[in-house]
This record gives sequence, C-alpha cells and structure tokens, in this order.
Amino acid sequence: MKQKLALSLAALLLPLSAAAAAEPAKAPATESRALGVESGIVFPNDSTIRNWQADRDRGIWIEGRRGEWYYGTFAGFCRDLDFAQTIGVETRGAGRLDKFASIIVRGERCLLSSFVTSAPPPTKAERKAAREAEKTAQN
Repeated sequence: MKQKLALSLAALLLPLSAAAAAEPAKAPATESRALGVESGIVFPNDSTIRNWQADRDRGIWIEGRRGEWYYGTFAGFCRDLDFAQTIGVETRGAGRLDKFASIIVRGERCLLSSFVTSAPPPTKAERKAAREAEKTAQN
C-alpha cells in the first residue's frame, strides 16, 4: 500500500519537475527592474525580508529575499525607527507587505502610504553629500 502511494505521488510530481527543468534561468531581480513602481512582498517573514534601513522617520528601505530593494513611505512620521533594532510587519490578513500594510516599531503602528521598487539605500557618504547640497540650496 505504501509503495503504491509513493509511486503514485512520484508519477504526479514527474511532469512538474520536467517543466521546472525546461524553464530558462531568470536574471537577477535587481537587473532590468523598473524603479518607482507600486509593489509588494508576498508572505513577509524572516526568510523573505533580508535587511531593512530607516530613512529617518519618513520611510524605510526593505531588501527582499533575492536582493531587490523596496522603499516604503509612511503616511505620517514613524518615531524611533532610526533607533529600532527590530521591526514588525502587520499585513492585516492579506499576507502581503504593500502600501496597505503597517510597520510596527516598539509597539507603535506606522502606516505605509506607498511601497515601491527602489534602488539600494544611499551610502553614508551619499547621504552626507545630499544634506550638504540641501543646506547650500536653502542659503
């Protein structure tokens, strides 16, 4: 009985493995990807979110499983995000991190107003140069 069950399962899975083998290799997600497009991460958890970085209290960069980056803009301010070591994701039952989700920081809910594809966050030197350019533009 067990042998027949194992054989029938193998017979069912054989066409699926052949289709997967015939599929061409995909290019990395960071290449040829449109930036600034509303997007989302399906079933966000510790294996689908590799990294994140705060953009002060205005937004957050989130890196997906394959190295693709997203930028989430908050509907308001998200206090303490710059100092948080961990964040939570509330998807409201949808199982998708997108513009309708919230980021939880130290028990406080930060609502997202957009969640778009993005380039990686700027380096420390790039941020410093941008601040200096902003100061000179104000003067």
